[in-house]
Amino acid sequence: MRAIGIVLAGGSNHRMRELSNKRAVAAMPVAGSYRGIDFALSNMSNSHIQRVAVLTQYNARSLNEHLSSSKWWDFGRKQGGLYIFTPTITADNNSWYRGTADSIYQNLDWLKNSHEPYVVIASGDAVYKMDYNKVLEYHIDKKADITVVCKDLPVGSDTTRFGVLRTDEEGRILEFEEKPVESQENTISCGIYVIRRRQLIELIEKCAQEERYDFVRDILIRYKNLKRIYAYRTADYWNSISSVESYYETNMDFLKADVRKYFFKTYPDVYSKVLDLPPAKYNPGSDVRNSLVASGCIVNGVVENSILFKKVFVGNNCVIKNSIILNEVYIGDNTYIENCIVESRDTIRANSRYVGENGVKIVVEKNERYVL
Repeated sequence: MRAIGIVLAGGSNHRMRELSNKRAVAAMPVAGSYRGIDFALSNMSNSHIQRVAVLTQYNARSLNEHLSSSKWWDFGRKQGGLYIFTPTITADNNSWYRGTADSIYQNLDWLKNSHEPYVVIASGDAVYKMDYNKVLEYHIDKKADITVVCKDLPVGSDTTRFGVLRTDEEGRILEFEEKPVESQENTISCGIYVIRRRQLIELIEKCAQEERYDFVRDILIRYKNLKRIYAYRTADYWNSISSVESYYETNMDFLKADVRKYFFKTYPDVYSKVLDLPPAKYNPGSDVRNSLVASGCIVNGVVENSILFKKVFVGNNCVIKNSIILNEVYIGDNTYIENCIVESRDTIRANSRYVGENGVKIVVEKNERYVL
């Protein structure tokens, strides 16, 4: 493909509450076996984008470990590859990334040393499948300066977490508002952009000169009347995992047969780092219904409408309903969990009870197994 890729995966997010204390949002586990960033990287690989940069910053240790080898997404090539860029102190710069535009500016040499004419920019906190070639074809056909991938949400949906836009009949963006308090529009930006590489370099350098740091506010919104900025609508599955509620909702969507078929059994595939773990084991007395259970799990109790990530142990007489249990959780006997997200590597004591009464409850227990 005639493009390079940039995945923005460095931002912090208070809407994830305790879940982002350990990891970046792009490293959040999804659907039993994946991480949030796997979807953007798989789309890049399946679109034949050979050079991809991931910009990381906040709580990046877990994310960097996951990206330690590029072979899982087929980027381990002599030509191209996967590049991980973290903030670096130099003679000219001594600050962290101050925004999405600034993160690109601090790695501008990588853009200048590339030869592909276009750049595909994506966020690492969304679950979707997309052929970026189709977006690029639309971009070229419209003679656009920037193309923004967008999606129409059902009427009445909460749009305050997204960039909200309005277009004319040809698809050109007339209005763009970032995270509005209230909006009558239901078309949101998916955080995926296509732009010519040289124009991106020019716009980013101008932002830096004016001490502007945000790609959306200081480029998309600021230049919407000066540049030809078009919207590419997608009707396929897309969901953000940037808040506790949307993260829970997205994972629960994978309990639906049509969503599982779309992601697991329909080409192109979604790739992830693979661990050598034994298959899940269901002991006598276990009862699992409409759930995803990942490799390495041992189940002794009842699991219903839930997702168990890797290496989860469920004790005797336990009941888990409508919950997400993250990696390496030990759940003691006679425990009841409902409408909860249990943080990874937790030890849930026997005879415990956790129920999310008003929305989703996040369970974070002291991890006695790892105390020195």
